[in-house]
Amino acid sequence: MRKFMVVLDDTRECLNAMRFAALRASHTGGGVQILSIIPPEEFQHWMGVADLMRAEARERIEAHFEVFAKWMRDKQGVNPELVIREGDPVAEILSQVREDPEVGVLVLGASHEKNGPGPLVTALTRSSGTLPIPITIVPGDMSKERLESIS
Repeated sequence: MRKFMVVLDDTRECLNAMRFAALRASHTGGGVQILSIIPPEEFQHWMGVADLMRAEARERIEAHFEVFAKWMRDKQGVNPELVIREGDPVAEILSQVREDPEVGVLVLGASHEKNGPGPLVTALTRSSGTLPIPITIVPGDMSKERLESIS
């Protein structure tokens, strides 16, 4: 089954990327893989503290994931998969895409702020020529109705 991979983070544009991925998966019979990355700088402390922080980060991610997963299951009939990785976000996204042959499309949300579309969109569009899959970039300020009409 082809999966739409979307990145779960704390940005506003993440919401539209989630919606788009779920809608496309629902309309095409695909799946959704939600990838969340814990940056390494969160664990630059003593080992015991780092382990506790890592566990708390995973709990936050799983709680956030459940909100999106419930909406996807209830409204779109899609049961998403959660993948949590640790490391540099761009490197981990690229690794996940290359390691999972079922990932067919990377869906990213673009910020509508004046300082650019965001660090992930900027970095990954630079790498897009070497990726084995296409990237879909969803505008962060696109309305829910417009998203539904084009999905």
